[in-house]
Amino acid sequence: MNTVYAREDYLGADEYIDVVRKSGLNRPIEDRGRVERMLAHANLILTARQDGRLVGFARSLTDFCFCCYLSDLAVDKACQGQGIGKRLIEETRVQAGGEVTTTLLLSAPTAMTFYQGIKMPNADNCFLYRRKR
Repeated sequence: MNTVYAREDYLGADEYIDVVRKSGLNRPIEDRGRVERMLAHANLILTARQDGRLVGFARSLTDFCFCCYLSDLAVDKACQGQGIGKRLIEETRVQAGGEVTTTLLLSAPTAMTFYQGIKMPNADNCFLYRRKR
């Protein structure tokens, strides 16, 4: 299957919710208004499409020269294992400024082996306040 990767200025809530649901990613998809705000305020969205259908995306917040927070990485479970997630991370890094930009993501416990498998470096100097909902 041919996968087309692209940077998109707009990703609709319906497509986002559909892929989140099909990927198993834990996001507040029952709160459409919150999803719409999440998408409206992201400034870097990379997509993976097969025959025009969204099968994966990476949603980030970045300044394009120093830091990038890759907040969401989701791939439809039916398409996992095709290298789509790895490629979305690579494309995110390039679009966010390449090697001069730090790209950070927080992994769900169930996805740790994926990031270890693609040899993404692990940080031991991270601090955070977790959201309450």
